[in-house]
Amino acid sequence: MQFEIATATRIIFGAGKLSEVGSLAKKFGQHALVVTGSDVRRAQRLTTLLQDRGVSTVTFSVSGEPEIDDVERGIARAKLEKCEFVIGFGGGSALDTGKAIAAMLANEGSLMDYLEVIGGGKALSKPSLPFIAIPTTAGTGSEVTRNAVLASPEHRAKVSLRSVLMLPRTALVDPQLAWDLPPIITASSGLDALTQVIEPYVCTKANPITDAICVDGMRRVTRSLRVAYKNGRAASAREDMAVASLFGGLALANAGLGAVHGFAGPIGGMFAAPHGAVCAALLPHVIDANLRALRQRSTANDALRRYDEVARALTGVANAGADEGLEWVRKLVADLRIPPLGSYGSAYSYPRVNHRSEESPADLLPAASVNNSAAEKFLAMNFDRLFPNPENTHRPATNFSARRWTPSASPSSQAMRWSLTNTQWRTASISRSHYKPFARISQRVFKNL
Repeated sequence: MQFEIATATRIIFGAGKLSEVGSLAKKFGQHALVVTGSDVRRAQRLTTLLQDRGVSTVTFSVSGEPEIDDVERGIARAKLEKCEFVIGFGGGSALDTGKAIAAMLANEGSLMDYLEVIGGGKALSKPSLPFIAIPTTAGTGSEVTRNAVLASPEHRAKVSLRSVLMLPRTALVDPQLAWDLPPIITASSGLDALTQVIEPYVCTKANPITDAICVDGMRRVTRSLRVAYKNGRAASAREDMAVASLFGGLALANAGLGAVHGFAGPIGGMFAAPHGAVCAALLPHVIDANLRALRQRSTANDALRRYDEVARALTGVANAGADEGLEWVRKLVADLRIPPLGSYGSAYSYPRVNHRSEESPADLLPAASVNNSAAEKFLAMNFDRLFPNPENTHRPATNFSARRWTPSASPSSQAMRWSLTNTQWRTASISRSHYKPFARISQRVFKNL
């Protein structure tokens, strides 16, 4: 057994702990860039607490999922104002943006030099400027992760800036900050948190530390997500969800994730759907596909045993099996009224790359292998549930033997063209390496589908 654990330098947790932010921040300097979500008014108490301790603030807001341009504008603003450290205050978008800004303020070159997949993939050489992460939702666990996920509309992809040097100096988790979240955000972020304590538990790099916090996180979600959804000011429920989110971040950063996030990255990059909502919609379908694939391999598979243990943690039934856990997840998604991905336009209000080519959700299906891509099968089999459309106009072909992909110009070309039975769709100009999650799914999880 070998494993390594890395996380934020300091984690501070508790109701009302925001009141301590002034003294915590002052040690990092006197000028802070405060990165918030779209509603900067939510950070008013934070900035007052900082100013009361002699820390001046410059507020920088991010609307929606963070994009590369947001980070570049934040870097420029921080340099102009001579900020000495960065505070992220908000959901995963604000925290990831702040994390990326802090990293780039300490390292030379452009952001594209360091981005995975679409950039140079260069390793950061210097620790980030001091970064304080203060989550106001309970889902992403970004306060203790070592990467920032950024969207590139040009490439229609979500990619990461990643380094252990990006871990926050301080993660301050105050469950009271989530009290006034709308139910829909409580639901989608809560299911993201659930995903992030299930996937590390059943992945190939699980370890005893992440196992322990994942099981505890699952139990907290089980008893508290519905309660927080119905009553946002239920203190104990909000506390449970904040712990579960924190544990999910710790687990994913030190064990890894799975197929839900493998699909969520490309989907989120190609369509305007929030990350938490994508994960919530995918979770039961991916669990179902995983179970079927594992059973076709061997009923004695250790991963199946782990899914049984997930079921026991979720249902509270000592002899529950994996199928009962799957049904529990399906019922939770239904009870929380998670909208299908089609409600975000993913199925039929998609952006156009070329007005002469009819693009469709089949673009989500780059080949993990030339023949019978398991990723193709998964999305096609679950297409109607994920992308409900009464007219079913853009349902991808299901004749997998007739489907193949070929480079549009040469084997080294970045552009890819799909050839389907009687239909052709074209992707944006993106590297094949963007679809490594699909290859991983095909080779490890969906191999026998």
